[in-house]
Amino acid sequence: MRREMTTNMTESRIRNTGLRRMALTLLSAAGIAVSGAAASAQDKYPSKPIRVLVPYAPGGATDIVARAVGDQLKNVLGQAFVVENKPGAFGIIAIEEMARSKPDGYTLMLGNVTTNAITPILHGSKFSIKYDQDVTPVARINDIPAFVVVTSRNFAPKTMAEFVDYAKKNPGKVRYGHVGVGSYPHFDGEVLAKAAGIEMLAVPNKAGAAGILKDLATGDVQMAFLNVASSAGLVKSGQIRPIAVVNPTRLPDYPDVPTMAEVGFKNVGTLAWQGLFAPGGTPKEVLDTLNAGILKALDSPALKESFGRQYFNIVPTKSHDEAKKWLADDIAAWRKITSDVKLDMSN
Repeated sequence: MRREMTTNMTESRIRNTGLRRMALTLLSAAGIAVSGAAASAQDKYPSKPIRVLVPYAPGGATDIVARAVGDQLKNVLGQAFVVENKPGAFGIIAIEEMARSKPDGYTLMLGNVTTNAITPILHGSKFSIKYDQDVTPVARINDIPAFVVVTSRNFAPKTMAEFVDYAKKNPGKVRYGHVGVGSYPHFDGEVLAKAAGIEMLAVPNKAGAAGILKDLATGDVQMAFLNVASSAGLVKSGQIRPIAVVNPTRLPDYPDVPTMAEVGFKNVGTLAWQGLFAPGGTPKEVLDTLNAGILKALDSPALKESFGRQYFNIVPTKSHDEAKKWLADDIAAWRKITSDVKLDMSN
């Protein structure tokens, strides 16, 4: 009897041990499956909202582009693109925050020609990152035509030829507005002065395009390079006159305004661009996903209509490699400009 009980207890222990082992095996397998599923979900980009840093306050062209493209990318990629404005220090604040973030595609930056081509040249020593290594372009998105405008307030010139003639007869008396020392409109004014053989006084305005427009309307400055969308209102009211447009062709809405090439100043003036940037080391598959998403977003009727209304040219790069070449070429062009044109950086 005692022997039977011992045998039964041993068999029971064996069965229990076997059941425990089976249970542990099943739990382990389930854990692996759950872990694999979680890893798979994490690997699929994007799986959460994406931050897009903008190096300016809300309302400017770069901010407008970031929000418009972000809205369309949400529809294409299925995640929100949350714009965060990080103005200051020539774009360095936004660039460095983006560059130091994890290179996983969840922190990006929408920059422009000033912040991502000129700033690394003029203010490279102020960076605490290595710009060439720690920042990579995802895609160029658009560029923006600009008018060369002159005030109608006590200022006679109505054409580029008349403006140059006036400036030659009145050296140093023409004041041109720009948005800040070392900005592309600042360079544009100096490049024009050099090409035309005239002297002008550069007048920075911390209030940006709105401040320059006010100065033009009152006659405090006589000339400026301003994007077409910003200046359209005063052009229509007659308070300022467009004497040329920085664009490969004339604009349909302004057929009487000649291009800079047509008035004898080819390659003078900047077609200001906006582009999307990511931290260096971001995986190629993430960059490819973003690039493909941007191409689809820019092809949407809503965005085409919005950009067309604001005179934004849609000119995306088609791949990450094309974006890298485009940015390298643009920075090289600006290195030459900044070398040829010496600005008074104290203004």
